[in-house]
Amino acid sequence: MNARAVNWFGLAGGVTTILLIIVSINTPWWRLTIGNGVFQVDASPINLNLNLIGNVFTIPLIWAFNLASILLLAASGVALTVYSLYPSKSYSKRLLSFGYKKPFYAVVLFTAALAALTFIAKSILGVDLPFYGSSSAKIPFGGQEASIEMLTVAEFIWPFWLGIVAAGLCIAARLYHKKLEP
Repeated sequence: MNARAVNWFGLAGGVTTILLIIVSINTPWWRLTIGNGVFQVDASPINLNLNLIGNVFTIPLIWAFNLASILLLAASGVALTVYSLYPSKSYSKRLLSFGYKKPFYAVVLFTAALAALTFIAKSILGVDLPFYGSSSAKIPFGGQEASIEMLTVAEFIWPFWLGIVAAGLCIAARLYHKKLEP
């Protein structure tokens, strides 16, 4: 195998995408904590954990979306890795076009979904949940005059940034492919 015939951006993007899946199974991309452990949300495109006072909840439909995301990202990582090792083969262009977009879509759609959910919580429920950072959330309780005020912290965890790196490497692989074409 000639070193010149390898798309190193694609190889790095494919391996990083697979590493991202492995890491994201147990480590969330984003965490929202309300109160001192009263309610916690750990979210990523791969896994969602809702924890209310020590009780973990699973929503079957979201679990199915997470499973589909795992499978798509895994297929993307494998496709990019195979493409990168053999970029001049007849099937390589199709592998590249399938694989390079998925990590980017995962990061963009995940971020857009978080922004939409925090906006919906504010406009419909009247709860000011931060997208990033901390705030004091007033949660209506019982009636209109009673409310509970709790510290709310939202943060992006390091796998989110790894997802951005994976997406960037995959896009760089697509751009670099033009230099490899005869």
